[in-house]
Amino acid sequence: MPSPESVRRRKAGVLVVGAVEPEVIPWLRAAGHATRAVRDAAGALAALAEEPADLVVLDREPAGLDAAGVCRSLREGLELVDPWLLAITVQARGRGADSALDAGADDYLHRPFTRGELLARARAGLRAAQQRSDDTLVRALMVNVPGAIYRSAWHAGHSIELISDEIERISGYPTIDFIASAKRTLLSVIHPRDRKRVMRAVAAVGDQEQAFVLEYRILRADGAVRWVLDRGQLVPGPGGRLWMDGAIFDITERRATEEALRRQEIDRARTEELRASRIRIVEAADAARRRIERDLHDGAQQRLVALGLDVRLARRRVADDPGSVGPLLERIGDDLAAASAELRELARGIHPAVLTERGLAAAVGALATRATVPVEVLEVPEQRLTPSIEAAAYFTVAEALTNVAKYAQATHASVRVARVDGELVVEVSDDGVGGARLGAGSGLSGLADRLGAVDGSLTVKSPPGAGTTVRAVLPAPESG
Repeated sequence: MPSPESVRRRKAGVLVVGAVEPEVIPWLRAAGHATRAVRDAAGALAALAEEPADLVVLDREPAGLDAAGVCRSLREGLELVDPWLLAITVQARGRGADSALDAGADDYLHRPFTRGELLARARAGLRAAQQRSDDTLVRALMVNVPGAIYRSAWHAGHSIELISDEIERISGYPTIDFIASAKRTLLSVIHPRDRKRVMRAVAAVGDQEQAFVLEYRILRADGAVRWVLDRGQLVPGPGGRLWMDGAIFDITERRATEEALRRQEIDRARTEELRASRIRIVEAADAARRRIERDLHDGAQQRLVALGLDVRLARRRVADDPGSVGPLLERIGDDLAAASAELRELARGIHPAVLTERGLAAAVGALATRATVPVEVLEVPEQRLTPSIEAAAYFTVAEALTNVAKYAQATHASVRVARVDGELVVEVSDDGVGGARLGAGSGLSGLADRLGAVDGSLTVKSPPGAGTTVRAVLPAPESG
């Protein structure tokens, strides 16, 4: 809201009409007033049509209407302008001055008068004309501006001194309910969750006498919630009074459009993240397949090839030297057992058999038993879940405990898996050094992608020096 100094007005103009004293015009011009002069009412109407004036100092026509007649002619002929009319009259018995007032004059000045008296009445008339113009402007704004213009007395319980009819369309309450009411104020219709924020924002700018621009919700009379834009300013007055002047505009439709655009941006971002996570999942699957191929080639496959050679050697020795076959067969048996163990270990990294056969509780217990730091399993549901959810929960615990072993420098860890309101919450906490974070290329990033594939989410809380908590949330509705 602009300060009074920032409002620009045209220079006030004075029009002198009729047979006034010749010194009147020089007095007005010397006082800084832009002054014009005409001889009669017709000339005055033409001059005012050409350029408005704020003050008309009028007297009788040199050969025609008296001062009252000039006033009457001007009032009847003025349509778009409304200047302040100061009539010069002769002090006399009867209704000489009253007749000018009855004809439409706003004030009068008796002859004889001094320069000071004339200029004092002129200044008062110009101020009154300005005030009347301001009042007309305010009334026009209150009728035509698509918002509720208001003045709130913050020094008197925020009661409303003035408010336009638009408030009824916005709030649903009749305008009369707000005027000078201790119960119905602007604060009373602000949504309870926004009220403190609005009060703090207004108080923050009040000391600097700055304008504020706020968006908040209101509760309509019918219970509906609407968004409004409030532009205003606290204005101090005499005697410790404090006014808040401003205008409220309904922006519910704009907010709805912005919210729709925001949801579109979120959906677009989610789509991009889903596309990126799918690429990462494919790349991780390719890398895992190559690792399995390499492990099979360098480990179990080489061992099985060697065992095949040993079996052919044993077959030849059976014919040539039967006594030496026993130790060779014993070594072949040991190598077969080692190959079997190696294949089981490799298969555990793909999908643990204990998870398929005995469920999540047994699989998490096995992870805790193999961990390199003491792990306390606080809770795991015994009932079976869908295979995809069980696998996601299992690998969450596995990845988190692997990170504990590699990076946490922890002395203790805990695991909790619980069903809460149709979701499976998996938490793995440690007392290590903290500092873990989700990042591209990390095991946790890959885990987040795995969880995202089943509509799950992953968060990591790991302040430096205060341990780490890895938390996964998975959909797990109760079976009907």
